[in-house]
Amino acid sequence: MKVGFIGLGNVGGKLSGSLLRNGVDLTVHDLNPDLVADLVARGATAAESPAQMMRDCDTVITCLPSPAASNAVMGEMLPEIRSGKVWMEMSTTDEAEVKRLGSKVIEAGGTAVDCPVSGGCHRADTGNISIFAGCDRETFDRVFPLLTTMGRRVLHTGELGTASVLKVLTNYLATVHLVANAEALVTAKAAGMDLNTAYEAIKISSGNSFSHVTESQVILNGSRDISFTMDLVKKDIGLFQEIADRNDVPLEISPLLVKIFDDGIARYGERELSPNIIKRLEEATGLDIRAPGFPAEMADDEPEEPGYEVVPTGRI
Repeated sequence: MKVGFIGLGNVGGKLSGSLLRNGVDLTVHDLNPDLVADLVARGATAAESPAQMMRDCDTVITCLPSPAASNAVMGEMLPEIRSGKVWMEMSTTDEAEVKRLGSKVIEAGGTAVDCPVSGGCHRADTGNISIFAGCDRETFDRVFPLLTTMGRRVLHTGELGTASVLKVLTNYLATVHLVANAEALVTAKAAGMDLNTAYEAIKISSGNSFSHVTESQVILNGSRDISFTMDLVKKDIGLFQEIADRNDVPLEISPLLVKIFDDGIARYGERELSPNIIKRLEEATGLDIRAPGFPAEMADDEPEEPGYEVVPTGRI
């Protein structure tokens, strides 16, 4: 099987690296020629365009920064889609948009899957990230070998679009936890607590979260580098709010998060690293929320293992 991968950024570059590392015949494309050159040096083939990639490959994966980018790329690929072609959308996107584009792929005779990832760039790098997959069961079984090459825990979420809903939901929760962790760490410092001890107390308690054991570490280091920026957070929580609005859910925390990140972007710029949302509280209190012994960036210390399907609780 020939696989194409479009979008070699923070996540896509790592996912495509997992495919290469495991012997997949891979063709790549990105607007940044340096990112393409890096993958080519490691064994990939460069595509001239998305259209040429769809024409030559059996499956094309997109991992792009916005729904608009996915739409633009699909516009180029669509004339080359025919029976047997598979489009796998790994971008964080809107449910309605992935359904719209997926329907065009299906009308042209191809197959569509929305399969975003969750778990951080450090796990994308090792093939240990989690993947949601929205599609019919037959298609899921067809793409399962690719999914388990790029990720460890793979969840079939239902029909096309369901994976994108759950991805946006989980990113929303991660953002809630990030802001809550920032408030907790600043309050701990203001109360005279040792931040190393406070970190461990949260880690071993009911206050723990995935966000704490990743983002809190780079916050305390001072690098604040998780390869994710405020504009991307704003996009994701905006997508979550849109889902709630479409379904008449009167959220209270979500609108506040949007205001917090609007303020963070106004202060520090949209490309500021997202954990630096804590700077709003550091500046307000005059406190420095750093502590010794924490890493500047996260690394996955689990060995790469074969992926497997996660079966929802209560399902046989």
